[in-house]
Amino acid sequence: MTEVVVVTEYDVLAEVYEWLISDAKLPPAEFAASFDDVLGLLPSNAHVLDCSCGTGQLAVGLAGRGMQVVATDASEAMVRRTAELSEEFGASVRAVRANWEELPDHFEDDTFDMVFCVGNSLHHAAGATGRGAALESMSRLLRPGGRLVLTSRTWELVRARGSRLDIRDRLVRRNGRDAVVVYRWEIAPHWEDEHHIEIAIAQVDATGLVLVRSELLSCWPYRYEELEVELHRVGLRTRVSTFDLEAENYMVVASKV
Repeated sequence: MTEVVVVTEYDVLAEVYEWLISDAKLPPAEFAASFDDVLGLLPSNAHVLDCSCGTGQLAVGLAGRGMQVVATDASEAMVRRTAELSEEFGASVRAVRANWEELPDHFEDDTFDMVFCVGNSLHHAAGATGRGAALESMSRLLRPGGRLVLTSRTWELVRARGSRLDIRDRLVRRNGRDAVVVYRWEIAPHWEDEHHIEIAIAQVDATGLVLVRSELLSCWPYRYEELEVELHRVGLRTRVSTFDLEAENYMVVASKV
């Protein structure tokens, strides 16, 4: 028997989000360690914002290093799970529900030494206008010389592959339960159009019962060259970029002028 749950905005996926995080990054300390190169630029008590915190692995990992960490997300369910993870690890993380545009309502300008926007989150901003507003908010919160750390899918590759069903080729085990992860891509005709990703996690329990949790998410892809222009427009200059047209993902580190 299969039960299917479908809603939007990560409210359902928040409950099973650990199936989407790689084994290597599931422990908070390991997630933070994946950014060692940029974290080495900070003092141990730096003020850091994770503004697309998901279930909190990065935020908790950063707090474990003695940094003063704030974690925000547009999803109330994600913020709740971040708070729960913080409590589990005894980490001091302030978790706040806020989308990118709301960040200046919660924090003063020039507050943070580093802002993280990772996990391929920026594509959920609604088009060039929404993306520009998100980057403007993040830039405002950075101190002069502070850095934005952003990771992204290589959308040039995603669009080239077209609409498709992507079924992961192995089971993922979390909390004693196995699951298959499925992505369904709806690629719109033009770059500026709204695209969709449906993410489904099909869990199998010991009795053979399959529970499918699924959400249809809106996204607006962007070319790397567009991102560079938009960063520059909000007063950020790229210092590090791993962009490669043949790689699935890349990281950009940009500093506030």
